[in-house]
Amino acid sequence: MSGAPVRVALVPGVPALLPSYRGIEDPVADLRAACLDAVRWLGPGFGVHGSLQGLNVARCLAEEAGVAVDLTREHPGSVLVVANGSATRSEKAPGHLDERAAGFDEGLRAALLAGRTGDVDERLARELWADVAALVWLGREIEVDPDSVRVDYDDDPYGVQYWVMRMDGMWR
Repeated sequence: MSGAPVRVALVPGVPALLPSYRGIEDPVADLRAACLDAVRWLGPGFGVHGSLQGLNVARCLAEEAGVAVDLTREHPGSVLVVANGSATRSEKAPGHLDERAAGFDEGLRAALLAGRTGDVDERLARELWADVAALVWLGREIEVDPDSVRVDYDDDPYGVQYWVMRMDGMWR
């Protein structure tokens, strides 16, 4: 089924998006709203690619958005990619401050906007606590149309770089 069109949404696998982390006041309300809009844009039956935590976040977002996840199709018409940039952007970040984080995230953002995520430096990503395995998969499996990339969220609360993006592409 190579060459088939596919919609892709990128969201972070941040635990704060899980219902158990939501209190009286949602600590990531803007991020959650952007993620839910992106998940609804994918429509029902989307596939998911991400870590175990990412899959849990995807299921919770899908349930909250009222859409179904389908992990059985090899080339679904839409895919939720769960990944994030570095977690070392400030003194209070989970991985503490690493001066290389901002440059790494700028390069990763540029690669996302250009539809080229397959050439991420995975060693540096690990050192900066960035969850990029799903982005490497995206670059290998889907040819993204750079003109279709839409950024819905781009911020680094708590010293971790999160993006919510939507894009169109073709299965390779």
